[in-house]
Amino acid sequence: MITSTKALEIILNQTEDIGVETIPFIESTGRILKENIVADRDFPPFDRVSMDGVAINIDAFNQGQRHFKVEGIQAAGNPQLTLSNPKNCIEAMTGAVLPKNTNVVIQYELTTVQNDVVTLNLDDVKYYKNIHKKGLDCTKGTQLLLQNTTISAAEIGVLATVGKAQVKVAKQPKICIISTGDELVEVNQKPLPHQIRRSNVFTLVALLKRLNLKADTLHIKDDKTLLKQKVAQALNTYDVLMFSGAVSKGKFDYIPEVLNDLGVKKHFHRVKQKPGKPFWFGKKEHKTIFAFPGNPVSTFVSCLKYFYPWYYKSVGVEIPVETAILASDLEFKSPLTYFLQVTLENKNGAVFAHPVTGNGSGDLANLALADAFIELPGDETLFKKGRVFSLLSYR
Repeated sequence: MITSTKALEIILNQTEDIGVETIPFIESTGRILKENIVADRDFPPFDRVSMDGVAINIDAFNQGQRHFKVEGIQAAGNPQLTLSNPKNCIEAMTGAVLPKNTNVVIQYELTTVQNDVVTLNLDDVKYYKNIHKKGLDCTKGTQLLLQNTTISAAEIGVLATVGKAQVKVAKQPKICIISTGDELVEVNQKPLPHQIRRSNVFTLVALLKRLNLKADTLHIKDDKTLLKQKVAQALNTYDVLMFSGAVSKGKFDYIPEVLNDLGVKKHFHRVKQKPGKPFWFGKKEHKTIFAFPGNPVSTFVSCLKYFYPWYYKSVGVEIPVETAILASDLEFKSPLTYFLQVTLENKNGAVFAHPVTGNGSGDLANLALADAFIELPGDETLFKKGRVFSLLSYR
């Protein structure tokens, strides 16, 4: 067996450059940006009116004038008007270009309009009041988005603003999640007393959705010949295979043997951790295989601990680091890294982890009662309240 730390190190040395593709910007939410985005013009691109009102020349106001005849209306989206008489005004709408020869906008709420004459009901104004100056946000050529940013609604707005109709993003690996076992039936079936419904594959599907990844699923009976045939087909089709189960020492745990027969190089099998000790990892050329133990909690934590970082590094994203403060004393005597289920509590910005009592790695329902796993090192037995440990959160 190898340590959890060594297992992760091996996995991160086996990441893949998944490549880049160009897609419509509106379809890029959740994807990883693979180009730097710069401003194609000044923003705003003109002196922009930021309040509905009247545009005047401040010199007339400073000379005591309070009544201004309306010359015209500057609507948003219309070409720029010019104030011909500095003693007049132009009505200007929010978003419109500021009319020439004007330098302040007085909002309608501070005016009285009668017979095309505007009376200003205030005693003081400042230059460029209610005007968003050209280039104030950024100038042409300014870098707005960095490569390897995860695209959200905010980035979509920036892409639209700079006219980036097509955008380069990281390709998504083709993933297949494979379950095995004669005891498993479909979700919509009523299991016999000796059967259970498939659940691990759908837990993994949901965990991948958090990364905006899609996955196909496949179930194969405990037949070695059939397993070899189906897995060989999957290796030819997908970039990543994720197995749930059949990697331990049972009579029908054929996955390690089948993968070896198909030329997959084993990098390790069995990790000093609880839960998830039988975890198997290997590669065949550019195909990556994660074979997780079949117990639900083992599958769940192994995906968070190992697949997530592999994916982040493969697409060039910094691997997130989370920590939490242990909220109570704990003793764990097994010489294994212990992934303890916890609920999380935020107190004045500090995150506290409260241990959750469960019934082992097969306790699927217990996952719904927790928020995360806290990682306790295997070379210790006593863990004191107040210490900070690594965290794998899933909420």
